[in-house]
Amino acid sequence: METYESLLASLAPQAGESRTIFDPATGTAVGEAPVHTLENLEQAVSAAVAAQPAWAATGHDARSAALLRAADAVERSAEELAQLLSREQGKPLNGPNARFEVGACAAWLRAAATTPLEPEIVVDDGETRAELHYRPIGVVGAIGPWNWPMMITTWQIAPALRMGNAVVVKPSKMTPLSVLALLKVINEELPEGILTGISGDRTVGARLAEHPAVGKVMFTGSTAAGKEIIKSSADTVKRLTLELGGNDAGIVLPDADPKTIAEGLFWGAFINTGQTCAALKRLYVHDDIYDAVCDELTAVAKAMPMGNGLDENNVLGPLQNKAQYDVVANLVEAAKASGARILLGGNPDMDQPGYFYPTTLVADIDNDNPLVAEEQFGPALPIIRYSTLDEAIEKANALDVGLGASVWSSNLPAAREVAARIEAGTVWINRHGAVDPRIPFGGAKQSGYGLEFGVEGLKHLGVPQVING
Repeated sequence: METYESLLASLAPQAGESRTIFDPATGTAVGEAPVHTLENLEQAVSAAVAAQPAWAATGHDARSAALLRAADAVERSAEELAQLLSREQGKPLNGPNARFEVGACAAWLRAAATTPLEPEIVVDDGETRAELHYRPIGVVGAIGPWNWPMMITTWQIAPALRMGNAVVVKPSKMTPLSVLALLKVINEELPEGILTGISGDRTVGARLAEHPAVGKVMFTGSTAAGKEIIKSSADTVKRLTLELGGNDAGIVLPDADPKTIAEGLFWGAFINTGQTCAALKRLYVHDDIYDAVCDELTAVAKAMPMGNGLDENNVLGPLQNKAQYDVVANLVEAAKASGARILLGGNPDMDQPGYFYPTTLVADIDNDNPLVAEEQFGPALPIIRYSTLDEAIEKANALDVGLGASVWSSNLPAAREVAARIEAGTVWINRHGAVDPRIPFGGAKQSGYGLEFGVEGLKHLGVPQVING
């Protein structure tokens, strides 16, 4: 196990260009990240191509054992990784944040290692026998985001490695140090060339997405960027798993208990300070309990401290970057100008350092307001009234995205009936955004395609092969 200082020092480039990474909470320098070139990418891909056949040949048991050892290594360095993540991304150490994220990396490594994937007997009638197997793809390109940089990278690489692939990782330019540190720790248990991080600009990411030696790309990020990856993958007919933008709706039924659901609503919306693809981003509440839900949610939100992530008391942090801060601030200002009612927040302190935007709840807002219709990706939640269930479902389904959604009710059968009518890849009941490594996860409509997690996630990192005879 390394100290935080030695881990950070090991990431500093020995040669070539570098870029200073700054703490979004304080503006102070965190460290130097390498700026890799197209030549570095070609070297990484070539090494992956050379190393992958031997890795595939070791078999599922050996690869799973390596991933379990990698999970142990992550846990040995958990505090150092969490400290780096908090400084670079901004999220607090406590709450469902930095320490939680590092723990999730170990959990997903173990889940990928221990999920069974047996050949499927498709037909066996005495005359014909057909088995469905999943073979390694080869080299997988993993392009990750800045909001959950370590955890989402693990979502990509763990099943890819388990299935016998080599992986080249391109982290976000906003959070490269966290990902490179995680890869360094995991690589303690892997053969050379199987897992490589390339920290470069968009040119490097674009080349990885189109590279003829890369058989699959996994991408988490905006819908616009996902569309570009789809285009660039066409010439080589790459397999793709795309987890793209969302604007998740929650529907509170009139039989729900406002006090009981308030904390679940809060964390569904404000986990990672709202910077989560599958966070609750627009909340529809029936007229009968609208004011009570607003009151209870405001009470919970007021009690959640926001500040520097290294302060053990805080559970909400800054926006990760200035561009995202501006998105949130502009959307809230547009809501205020329209006459919407601000229940909490909406008044950032311009004199403090860092990209802190206060926890903001907005009531009595029109459904076509930009704060509702556009993904805010930050700590501002619009709460929209509805009178009939059909109205709420129609509004929830009106957008061209459908990553997640939720239904809140004390009547489980009724909630399930509503859930079945919502156009989203996952619909949670009485919670929102609760991902599980055993349960498939993926988007509908323009929130992407392909599945992650569980048996289905493993299958998406393999090439199906039928042996007939």
